[in-house]
Amino acid sequence: MPVQGEDQDPKMPYQLPFPEDAQDEIVIPDAVPDDERVWVPQTETVSFRPLCLNRSQGYWMNLLRVRQSGVLSRHRHPQPVHGFVLKGRWHYLEHDWEAREGGYVFEPPGETHTLIVPEDVSEMITYFQVNGVMLYVDPWGKTMGYEDVFTKIEMCRNHYEEVGLGADFVEQFIR
Repeated sequence: MPVQGEDQDPKMPYQLPFPEDAQDEIVIPDAVPDDERVWVPQTETVSFRPLCLNRSQGYWMNLLRVRQSGVLSRHRHPQPVHGFVLKGRWHYLEHDWEAREGGYVFEPPGETHTLIVPEDVSEMITYFQVNGVMLYVDPWGKTMGYEDVFTKIEMCRNHYEEVGLGADFVEQFIR
């Protein structure tokens, strides 16, 4: 149905009153930061940059940065995962496709896969939305460890305290 007459505030028809208990939006102008301290190390060559750590719904969004070639991890997700490659490329041992810069990947729930960064890639950065838990598994599917939004938050707190940003630096990413 067309709008009848002029709107005094062109945003108003699309804006409901902001609920008092609603959480603030997250706006990160430098998602790939120059400040190396923002990257949370998982190993010497693998780190992540948190973007949103949603503890109420159990998902997280981050940039995964890998500065090595070879096998990164074998893992499984009980919930879907979305990825968008910003730099470099990678693939899963179990598939014949390659995730390349500018490409999108959907990982269905329950699939086990082994992330590999090719020999000629010096740095890979991929944006991931991980829903639920990530289970690290052995070749026979036995769970060897896990990550979830709460372990990610704890990794961030510890790292940010250690590098001088303060443990509460992570609060800006938590919803």
